[in-house]
Amino acid sequence: MLNHSSPSEFLILGFSDIRELQILCFFVFLAVYLTALTGNLLIIIAVALDHHLHTPMYFFLMNLALLDLGMVSIMVPKAISNSLLNSRSISFSACVAQVFFFFFFVGSNFAILTIMAHDRYVAICSPLQYETIMHKGACIQMAASAWIAGIFYAILHTSGTFTITFCSDKINQFFCEVPKLLTLSCSDLYLTEVGILILSSIICAGCFIFIIITYLQIFATLLRMPSMQGRQKALSTCLPHLTVVSLLFITGMFAYLRPPANTSSDLDILFAVIYVILPPLLNPFIYSLRNKEIKSALLKLTDFGLSQKTNFIKILQGKLC
Repeated sequence: MLNHSSPSEFLILGFSDIRELQILCFFVFLAVYLTALTGNLLIIIAVALDHHLHTPMYFFLMNLALLDLGMVSIMVPKAISNSLLNSRSISFSACVAQVFFFFFFVGSNFAILTIMAHDRYVAICSPLQYETIMHKGACIQMAASAWIAGIFYAILHTSGTFTITFCSDKINQFFCEVPKLLTLSCSDLYLTEVGILILSSIICAGCFIFIIITYLQIFATLLRMPSMQGRQKALSTCLPHLTVVSLLFITGMFAYLRPPANTSSDLDILFAVIYVILPPLLNPFIYSLRNKEIKSALLKLTDFGLSQKTNFIKILQGKLC
């Protein structure tokens, strides 16, 4: 126990006390992290290099992939490292960084997803005005606003969390999760962050309701479309986005709509793994499965990589001969 002062480091939960299971967790989380890293990097590279994808929808998708890349990189590497080294410690500054970047990436993510819903609404409901409304300058401004809003959102939560003093250094979670940190408070100052969390939940719910209302209008427009092919093409751009929104919102509810507890359970850890890792892991697959343009761009990348490999082998063989 600490006497009304902030610790120099915290002790976070490990996934197991058995060394063999720790090594297994190391390999599992390493595989998950590399998969999420590869999937999101491929999306970013495909959009950046293929000029057919230089449209507002794919510009925002690239922003989403960048945010997912950051999201999975702030929690998982520490869990991998602790499992390998049989450690539970995290420094105070690293804990602050985890909280800041977590809310930065989550806040920006929600903002980008809301903008993407607006983009789909304009493209389907007002196609003749699409290029006028969603021009390059407007898209850059909207994306920049989302990232800046994420920064302020992160500052608000980080300052609200770490202005309190802590009576313990044991966090009942595998990373610095704010609800678990609040249970370590020595004073009533933690109520400030609780209020911020409630306000954040209301804002996120507002974004979700806005997206749902937007899609109701989109689906109403789709039902009036005479062409079945046009309807299917529009749906192929809407359903992945709606799936990603639902995944992020539902998994986030598991963590932040439950009252914080002083003890941890396997269910708490499972929910945390789901909302921290699952969206960044699945988003590239969700957007690739039903999107022919993304598939085509990824195939071009694969073909380019194979051709470069073949050329390298030929050059190497020529030098050896």
